[in-house]
Amino acid sequence: MSRLRVLVLASGSGTLFQALIDQRESLGIDIVGLIADSDVPACERAEAAEISVQTVPMIANRSEWDAQLCEAISSFAPDLIVSAGFMRVIGAQTLAAFEGRIINTHPALLPEFPGAHAVRDALAAHVAVTGTTVHFVDAGVDTGEIIEQREVAVLDSDNEATLHERIKVVERELLVETVGKFARGELQVKA
Repeated sequence: MSRLRVLVLASGSGTLFQALIDQRESLGIDIVGLIADSDVPACERAEAAEISVQTVPMIANRSEWDAQLCEAISSFAPDLIVSAGFMRVIGAQTLAAFEGRIINTHPALLPEFPGAHAVRDALAAHVAVTGTTVHFVDAGVDTGEIIEQREVAVLDSDNEATLHERIKVVERELLVETVGKFARGELQVKA
């Protein structure tokens, strides 16, 4: 059985990406590349792990940017695309080409608290439990089919930073486990 070809999209520090790098051999995956929207710390992680990097900077024309992103993704011929802290909405052309093969992590138990401020929103709602979700990417913002979820308790002492840090620990574990399920054929892309 051939190894799953995984492409990662990232916009930040790359801790989710690093979790996949650290486990790639045990998962039986090949991380074929990283696409970032700017020169971010995730790029340094890729270079240290000898993983190819392409940068697709955001431009004013969203459809043109989406076409550039689609072309960059295509150049890696991935089986699975992991949006790991990629803070951009993927456009129609890329979704048409790769829908069902793009997964995303989110720091909440979707459908609760979609969007960029999930941890803050969970605290504001005074929920006792939040968590993290891995889901397929669709045309909406955090509306795709849920693949896996894991709960994280909200502590009385939590602020946004402490809660988000505890969620990130669980998020990394859940992402690695989920990608492992794709690699073993326990989960299927919808291509």
